[in-house]
Amino acid sequence: MIKKFLKRVFRKSAKTKTVGNAQVIPFDVHGVARTGLSYGANKVCDGLQVAGFEAYVVGGAVRDLLLAKTPKDFDVATDATPEEVRRVFRRSRIIGRRFRLVHVMFGEEVVEVSTFRRMIEAEDAQTDAHGRLLRDNEFGDQEQDAARRDFTANGLFYHPATQEIFDYHGGYADTQNGVLRMIGDPLVRYREDPVRMLRAVRLSAKLGIQIEPATAAPIHKMKALLDNVPEARLLDEVLKMLLSGHSVACIQALRKMNLHQGLLPMLDAIFAHASGEKFIMLALRNTDERLSQDKSVSPAFLFAALLWPEVANTWQRHVKAGERPQGAMYEAMDEVLQRQKKRMAIPHRHDAVMKEIWLLQQRFEQRGGLRPLRLLEHPRFRAGYDFLLLRCASGEVDADLGLWWDEFQDASEAQRAEMLQPEKSPEKKRRRRKPRSKPAAGAGGATE
Repeated sequence: MIKKFLKRVFRKSAKTKTVGNAQVIPFDVHGVARTGLSYGANKVCDGLQVAGFEAYVVGGAVRDLLLAKTPKDFDVATDATPEEVRRVFRRSRIIGRRFRLVHVMFGEEVVEVSTFRRMIEAEDAQTDAHGRLLRDNEFGDQEQDAARRDFTANGLFYHPATQEIFDYHGGYADTQNGVLRMIGDPLVRYREDPVRMLRAVRLSAKLGIQIEPATAAPIHKMKALLDNVPEARLLDEVLKMLLSGHSVACIQALRKMNLHQGLLPMLDAIFAHASGEKFIMLALRNTDERLSQDKSVSPAFLFAALLWPEVANTWQRHVKAGERPQGAMYEAMDEVLQRQKKRMAIPHRHDAVMKEIWLLQQRFEQRGGLRPLRLLEHPRFRAGYDFLLLRCASGEVDADLGLWWDEFQDASEAQRAEMLQPEKSPEKKRRRRKPRSKPAAGAGGATE
């Protein structure tokens, strides 16, 4: 209690200062020590500063530290060009074409280093017919770099040597007040990059902060601009939402602002049916729980879950039309994936895994003969089994099926033999008798 009281007193007595147009917030006010940075972030900033350059930790890492959250990674901004950064650090590489960055490696940690950039003047900006920026890669200074960032909370620069924060747009006050505010005119900034609408929803849900009213207001009427965003960028942002550890909150926020419609066609139909919605929410909660426990999550499994209600409905429709179950499943899978790819293409590398998980669901219902034993040896058994448990929990299939497979996995050989259900003997096909051929003339039998 005494320590907290003294900390509060010292923070009140500490004063901020102004350097140019930046408010410089001292450590005694913000309380973020450089020990909270990663090893790589400190080494990159120190190395660049020793080489005579400016270097600051920027963006989400500073924001998260101020909100007492653990940053996923650390980015550094500097006045050094990519080639100059590359010369300072031997274990580094320049990446990107339009927007060149440097990745500096420290063991498994990768620190992304960007050169300060500036906003391009409206008359010089290269945009598409809807106002989306196509070229934004001009070097600048720190203040210009802050102006081109999206939200005030992401426009903060942390200097590890002095432990000061440079704030050009009131981002520090916004983080303390739990507000997500756009830098500049939201109408203009959303036109420059429509993905910012999705990012606002994701950060608000992930960080538990409110989108400032003026920042939120244009989203509903400007969401159609997302139709002009390249599929790869949409997919990247959707994956960030789904793998944020707060996917349930993100999806609920998307629905609240009607941003899910068209963006994720898989969700449009799903949320129209209670059973599909229950399955999806269970899958998302399961993903969030695994991430909170630092367990791995497969994007292919997650996409398989998101698309499953639509695959299952399409499959049943084909079966009712008279197709055989297995053939109907192949038809349903291809039909749903093709429909999804028209809006947001899921990478082909995930297709095979998704299809294997879906196809295994039919095999789990076969509990006779040697089929269950062969299924245990399938390389995707675990993913398919986890998927089955979600179906059981949502009420799509009988929970006894999941319990049977849970016991069967850990049972001894003798126990497994007792658990196997009697093999249904297939009906024997009657062999068609070949018609007798008439004997050739003069070969026994009739004579003329």
